Amino acid sequence: MKAVFIRGKRTVSVDDTAAPNLGAGDILIRMKACGLCGSDLEKVYGEYGMSSGRLGHEPSGEIIAVGSSVTDLSVGDRVFVHHHVPCYSCHYCLHGDHTMCANYHSSNIQPCGLSEEILVPEWNISRGGVIRLPKNMSFEKAALIEPLACCIRALNKCKIQTGDNVAIFGAGPAGIMHVLLSQSLGCGKIFLLDFNQFRLDLAREHCNIEFFNNSKKQDLEKTVKSATNDIGVDISIIATGSPRAINQAIGLTRRGGKILLFGVPSKGTQVTFDADNLYSNELSLIPSYAASEQETNQACALLNNNRIDIDWIITHRFTLEHAREAIVCAQEAKDSMKVIITT
Repeated sequence: MKAVFIRGKRTVSVDDTAAPNLGAGDILIRMKACGLCGSDLEKVYGEYGMSSGRLGHEPSGEIIAVGSSVTDLSVGDRVFVHHHVPCYSCHYCLHGDHTMCANYHSSNIQPCGLSEEILVPEWNISRGGVIRLPKNMSFEKAALIEPLACCIRALNKCKIQTGDNVAIFGAGPAGIMHVLLSQSLGCGKIFLLDFNQFRLDLAREHCNIEFFNNSKKQDLEKTVKSATNDIGVDISIIATGSPRAINQAIGLTRRGGKILLFGVPSKGTQVTFDADNLYSNELSLIPSYAASEQETNQACALLNNNRIDIDWIITHRFTLEHAREAIVCAQEAKDSMKVIITT
């Protein structure tokens, strides 16, 4: 079977590899669709700070084999698979910090999500890492479950409220998901900022919000504060790895407001800001990494009930054999939003 591997800085290959061995409590799925994430691009082009170097963690597919002790899943089931699954019993999990669990970081699918066949280990299955798909949900839509779940967890951490004004830095897939979730939660004014005019224009077709191109000279702080009664936004969401966005967010966020660090920064990124400004204005800096089975189920339900219109963010589809071209397309983002790999 074929799978995609990182072979050096900015280099990936699609190689033949042995099919994983099926254990008694494992299942094997045939991947049908898997989205490319900003963290995948960071692994290829940047300095990813987390331990996993595997590509693809948004896979959906069909079960083609089950281990002898698996009783609640069957061959032919259509499923979404979560690559990391916490233990739900350690100190971190008991405090609700599931993505900090050591088992969350050590658990994974094999060989990766960008593979013709994917082994899902017993650990993942026994802790809610496999979700049967609703009959009417396509594999492509199911590949959006994981990134949407990450956005749900992030907004939950911010305790976002109806009527909150929000600024979102980054009009990529995650930024758009934050827009759509914010709208579904009844937020007030929503401002979307990016350098990529294609993505801003695409979002403009589907979202009734304020748009700003960060490459153009304009006083964003003055404009946003003027639109919010000189208060600023309640929450700034940084859905980009750009360190510049943090200082911009500090300028746009109201006193007592929250700044969500969601985008993936490169390892070793240094940011300089006025700590007194952060302190005296009681700004909360809130990082959010990944999601657990809880948000994954919430995301699946949202997509199944069509609570948010999200299919339009998928602009490009590539077969597994053309994964290299897909990764370049997603990285350059000249005319792309969400890039999906299919088999």
